Amino acid sequence: MERGALMLVLHAHLPFVRHPEYPSFMEEDWLYEAITETYLPLLGMLDRLEADGVAGGFTMTMTPPLCEMLADDLLKTRYAARLDALIAVAEQQRDEVRDTDFDEAGRHYVDKLHAMRDVYRAYSGDLIAGFRRHLKARRIEIVTCTATHGLMPLIATLEGRRAQLEVATASYRKHFEESPRGIWLAECAYAEGVDVLMRESGLVYFFGETHSVNFASPRPKFGHYRPVLSDAGVAVFPRDPECSKQVWSAEEGYPGDARYREFYRDLGWEAPDAWVEPIFQGSPRRDIGLKYHRITGSVPLADKAAYVPSWAEECATAHAEHFVDARLAQLARVHREIETAPLLVAPYDAELFGHWWYEGPLFLEAVVRRAAQAGLVLTTPVAWLGAHSSCQIVTPSPSSWGDGGWYDVWLNEHNAWIYPHLQRAEQRLVAAVSATEERSALAERVLSQAARELLLAQSSDWAFIVTMDTTVEYAVARTTTHLDALNSLLDGLARDAVDEHQLSVLEQRDSLFAELDYRVFRRRGTSQRVGGVSVRSR
Repeated sequence: MERGALMLVLHAHLPFVRHPEYPSFMEEDWLYEAITETYLPLLGMLDRLEADGVAGGFTMTMTPPLCEMLADDLLKTRYAARLDALIAVAEQQRDEVRDTDFDEAGRHYVDKLHAMRDVYRAYSGDLIAGFRRHLKARRIEIVTCTATHGLMPLIATLEGRRAQLEVATASYRKHFEESPRGIWLAECAYAEGVDVLMRESGLVYFFGETHSVNFASPRPKFGHYRPVLSDAGVAVFPRDPECSKQVWSAEEGYPGDARYREFYRDLGWEAPDAWVEPIFQGSPRRDIGLKYHRITGSVPLADKAAYVPSWAEECATAHAEHFVDARLAQLARVHREIETAPLLVAPYDAELFGHWWYEGPLFLEAVVRRAAQAGLVLTTPVAWLGAHSSCQIVTPSPSSWGDGGWYDVWLNEHNAWIYPHLQRAEQRLVAAVSATEERSALAERVLSQAARELLLAQSSDWAFIVTMDTTVEYAVARTTTHLDALNSLLDGLARDAVDEHQLSVLEQRDSLFAELDYRVFRRRGTSQRVGGVSVRSR
């Protein structure tokens, strides 16, 4: 790594959405789309790289809610049925567009979906087992995330922050059969003292926004081109904005090329009812992931031209070569500036590759292969720390990777109402868990489920959705439903009148973290004030 290295990081996350009370639930599509368009293509890519003797060389976050959904038998059964139904629609569309401008796209989707089903069946529907296999072979590195993607700086108590980390590390051990070394803090949101809790949980590094290092105290000698150590001895890997923007920006980056697939025109809105009814099952029409037009240019959706997969594949390969060459040039330039080997950390939402940018997995595989040919070192955090024995010690700056580098996306005039309710519920749960009386098995079930409800309510996804003004009604309902459930459970416990039927329903519906021990929320030590929030320390 004498000339420097590139660290590709894919943050794979979805909020926990599981609704056994309905035969089909629209928001569960988030998972099904991501499996088909992102997770299976990535797993297939890793299998091909292994077969060709090419190291994967990148890092993935697989968040605890995502892992819980991927391991869930109900969701796996529903996904298998969805994939079969999608293949049936693609086959009908292939026949419909034969010998037209859409012929290649029609054949492409049938072939692609059959290939994805082959990968799915090869792992018996257990995607985690597939990624775990590549982790154990050290072809990739997998890190965890806060338990439910909770935004650490906006969690009120030290107990709550600690629980997000301890539940996350326990979940990782369950799914990957080893302890995590690093973590992606939800939204890259860091606040003072979080590093101490990470260290307590056995985590040795995290990924930070550029600001967290560039505005650290003292200012790092090498800026964001080298990782630093926090006061607690946890390594911080800061994002490099130059190589990130080149990929994720639809305006300035690669995904906006006219040859790539158009995201916003989907067969789910246009296919005959009989084709798509097995997918929708009486629910409203929506995207199904079959898109037969290319970006084309600045023209109305109705005027988009036919998608030509072979053109898009050539484009992805050319963009990958450009990306690798640009990184080599950037490393050489920065090396001259800082007179040491730089590290370029390039983190992205994993779902960008395949879901938002359909050709993204093709691009990523081409980058890995091109890097191996061109001498661009792809590294991971553990590999980098193993090769570099010293880092500058600094106090990282509070920050996130949201707009402006602060927390405004998750705390603003549209969603601020959420936090007083979250904080009261958090404080109430901590008090209930910290009470000293002996508990019955039923009381322990109540407290464990109340802990799950709080964790689910703390997901940063709900506040984000409110800000983005997308599925706001669902996000509000998820927040209030989990908080109502928590308060109802604790009310019943306080009155010694637990509604066991309600408890069973909640345990079935909100079933993540079966291994959860509610005692992670107990108080430890004496109270103190940190950052204006009443917390406690050992």
